[in-house]
Amino acid sequence: MRFALPLMLACALTLALRIDITQAELPVVPAASLGLNQEQLDRIDALVEAEIEAKRLPGCVVAIGRTGGIGFLKAYGNRQLEPSQEPMTVETLFDMASLTKPIATATSVMILVEQGKVRLRNPIAEYIPEFGQNGKDHITVEDLLVHRGGLIPDNALKDYEDGPEKAWERLFALPTDKPGEQFIYSDVGFLTLGELVHRVSGKTVAEFAAENIFRPLGMKESGYAPSKELAERAATTEQREDRWMRGEVHDPRAYLLEGVAGHAGLFSTAADLAIYCDAILRGASGTAAASSSAAEPADQAHAVPPFVMSRATLAEMMRPREVAGNHRALGWDNRSAYSTNRGELLSSRAIGHGGFTGTAMWIDPELDLFVIFLSNRVHPDGSGLVNPLAGRIGTVAAAAIDGPNSALATRASASSEEAFADEVQPATHELPAASTENQSPVTSHQSRSPVLTGLDVLVRDNFKQLKGRRVGLITNHTGVDRAGRRNVDLLRNADGVELVAIFSPEHGIAGKLDHDGITDARDEATGLPIHSLYGETRKPTPAQLKGIDTLVFDIQDIGCRFYTYESTMAWAMEAAGEHGLKYVVLDRPNPIGGVAMEGPLADSGRESFVGCHTVPLRHGLTIGELATMYRAERDVQVELDVIKVEGWRRGDYWDATGLLWINQSPNMRSLTEAILYSGMGIWETTNVSVGRGTNTPFEVLGAPWIDAKEFAAALTAANLPGVRFTPIEFTPNDSKFKDQKCGGVNVAITDQAKFAPVAVGMQIAATLRRLYPLDWQVKRADRLLINKEVFDAIVAGADREEIEALYQDDLEKFRHRREEFLLYAD
Repeated sequence: MRFALPLMLACALTLALRIDITQAELPVVPAASLGLNQEQLDRIDALVEAEIEAKRLPGCVVAIGRTGGIGFLKAYGNRQLEPSQEPMTVETLFDMASLTKPIATATSVMILVEQGKVRLRNPIAEYIPEFGQNGKDHITVEDLLVHRGGLIPDNALKDYEDGPEKAWERLFALPTDKPGEQFIYSDVGFLTLGELVHRVSGKTVAEFAAENIFRPLGMKESGYAPSKELAERAATTEQREDRWMRGEVHDPRAYLLEGVAGHAGLFSTAADLAIYCDAILRGASGTAAASSSAAEPADQAHAVPPFVMSRATLAEMMRPREVAGNHRALGWDNRSAYSTNRGELLSSRAIGHGGFTGTAMWIDPELDLFVIFLSNRVHPDGSGLVNPLAGRIGTVAAAAIDGPNSALATRASASSEEAFADEVQPATHELPAASTENQSPVTSHQSRSPVLTGLDVLVRDNFKQLKGRRVGLITNHTGVDRAGRRNVDLLRNADGVELVAIFSPEHGIAGKLDHDGITDARDEATGLPIHSLYGETRKPTPAQLKGIDTLVFDIQDIGCRFYTYESTMAWAMEAAGEHGLKYVVLDRPNPIGGVAMEGPLADSGRESFVGCHTVPLRHGLTIGELATMYRAERDVQVELDVIKVEGWRRGDYWDATGLLWINQSPNMRSLTEAILYSGMGIWETTNVSVGRGTNTPFEVLGAPWIDAKEFAAALTAANLPGVRFTPIEFTPNDSKFKDQKCGGVNVAITDQAKFAPVAVGMQIAATLRRLYPLDWQVKRADRLLINKEVFDAIVAGADREEIEALYQDDLEKFRHRREEFLLYAD
């Protein structure tokens, strides 16, 4: 009876928190609309049925989706076999077991970190003094989140039998073994983290998670100690004494702690977990949905809330750490000895976790994919086995991706659903005009009116700009419209347009190749030839242009001078002029904004494929604006037509557009990396790693000869705005310093509006030259700088302020120079 009152209170809390919550249920949509192959997903049926037949589980629910929707949701088998049989349903409530760790506890801890109430590097004993005994005084919050605290997996059940107060005394008195040196998966560690949430916030982890995670996201059926109504549709687990457990926690330690603990105790459904996964994907990609305030009152029920922490916090939570050969994020698995439930085709950025009762969930921001597997494999006798099945389902799901996700665009703004239906088809009326109201780069994360790329405008206008033309299309995988449809297919099927050939840039048509010498190919869907402009030639040849009267360029740029898509655009324009062809640029937003300009200009006469024109490292132009400047200043004799973006303003970063982020190249995986690129990527010609071969390219920089703490301290002392430097060690699995441990820094953007990537890059250069003059081999840096005066100053050991002073006059002249080519208002 000692548990009755607390459990009643917890149930009352759960019911109270379900009042007035905005519905945010993720829609179930056709798999094809998410870019998922239904035939491939149907393979899951046979996999699950075989395991049920082998009695490895009584039943399960599988949910697979991408940002904006669930493309596969199915129940199999039974949720109860004993004492009577009940079929599984997709609404079944499951005991999450150890999925509690990342979803409730780790997420709560990271919210407290963001609030400044907890620091990852600080010892747990600062928040729970009793924990510091028996050698545990230096174990940090991060140590427990990644299971390197040296704590035992579980302490004895008898430690809990005298009530919670005694249980905590005994747990805090446990010893540790070599903290920081080994990976030991520990429930004890997460029990402690749950108590950390309690000590710091004054609320139990159940209360804190309900108020700060589940309620804000609209997860109505997630929480500890579920109500009687929810428990009635829970999956049954095992027998406890004289009853079958249903809606009460299976884990014996959590049960003896009155159902609330940091390592177990959470209950949820597939639909609720899909909301959480969707929010993670949106937060990780920077494609946060419109807030409910943007919608009309009638549409508010469909608005998708943003994730419960900032992108910077989420990025830190998802960043894998290596712990004795195991890769763990904060609260999450990445690749470890516990990853048997991980799909084999998931990317290196995927995070996930499993639970003892038979649950597993994986989220892959690179593939834009989530996989949820929920079972009660412990029913009826505890002998089930599902981790290999969950892993195989994850593999099938990843292999099912065969196209872009159009559902993201349809959910990107609750206020523009009706307009979107018209945007992706030839329209019979005008879309709302783009606003010209001023906006700072990051004061808003949604567009005032739908942002249409040049391709979207072309589609809306019935391809009138290309009627009667024989087209050669320069593109890659980024050339899609708001609905996720390829420009290749749209042009191929457009009335009055003849698509003759395709041309691909560096990284190939699919954007996945990361080497020189990319060969020609053929498009499987259309049979059209694909001519590589990053192989034997960087410029279309007469033979390749045969039968073409118009070249169309449609590739997403990132706004950095040495990103070679810009040179492909410029050199192809020259070829068009030389052969009397028309040249059309389907413009796209500059993802890092069109206001800020930074860095030295390329020296005139030294232009190359990694710097085709005399512009700064960060030029603040769209690819269409750059085309107009290049034609005028290079006197390229060509008929140029730029089909402008609509709805975009110069101050908008990508996360304000509502457009789907697509990795532009193998190592350009997020908006954060695009922003960092002009300051970080420039030094990869020297003997430092900029993170290629890691999960976070361009977010880290280091080398085997760098002292991480010394380097980070020196950079921090520069007091640059909007950035945080964290000392780290990392081991690239590819590229420079492959399999070698590097000391260095993680560069985190803390204020996007104030952050200046090239200033950070120049500070890095000045610091490397000062601290490691004999180690840093700087002689090849000018290949991307293309500015001898700045290069010489770096070699001479100038500080950042001296370096920046060298190009300020040129930047000001460029500011005036570019004005006549600007196509969009501030």
